[in-house]
Amino acid sequence: MPVLNNLSGLQKSIKSIQIQTFTDFEVWIIDGKSSQETQHYLQNLKPPFHFLSENDTGIYDAMNKGISLSKGEWIYFLGAGDCFENAQILKEVSTFFSSDIKIVFGNVRYKNQQFKSSFSRLLWIKNSMHHQGIFYQKLVFEKHRFTTKYKILSDYELNLKLLIDKVTSKRILKTIAFCEDFGVSKKYDWSLYEEEIAIKSDLTTVAFYPLFLILGLFKFLFKKI
Repeated sequence: MPVLNNLSGLQKSIKSIQIQTFTDFEVWIIDGKSSQETQHYLQNLKPPFHFLSENDTGIYDAMNKGISLSKGEWIYFLGAGDCFENAQILKEVSTFFSSDIKIVFGNVRYKNQQFKSSFSRLLWIKNSMHHQGIFYQKLVFEKHRFTTKYKILSDYELNLKLLIDKVTSKRILKTIAFCEDFGVSKKYDWSLYEEEIAIKSDLTTVAFYPLFLILGLFKFLFKKI
């Protein structure tokens, strides 16, 4: 769980973890050198909660650190301020874990919207996989890590790479988490679409750049309107 000066959100997320009926997990909180108040809170947490507090270059740098520190077979990333949908969700999802499956994913809920995930070619058109709805088998990260040059959509790039690799997946008809709707990817600035265009171009060929550019411009203008 990456965090930077969001104590109230962090506490909210941790409470949703503490009530889980499934308890065979560890939690790494990667803090980017927050204020003393947050530091004090982290220092008083007890296992299975652990933390690392040091400067980083952004959310994906923090998440890569969490991957390196984790010891479990499956990895899930929860944002500070986001919560599991209910107390049974980890227990329910864990029944789908298998050595043959590389990602298990479900839906995510916002205050006024339900995000339905899809791990298919639709991913080339839009980001159809919500980060807080995905559980990754840790073996996935032996080949891939989050690319820190992307500050907003590195998780999208990772999922596209996994789609290209044709990793095995399991979609479950459950809502995994309730998420805040004011994150950086929800601002819909042009920088978001610039990253999306660059990611798609990097993973295919520059010949497709005009197509990705037109699609990005269309989506950007649609959101602005």
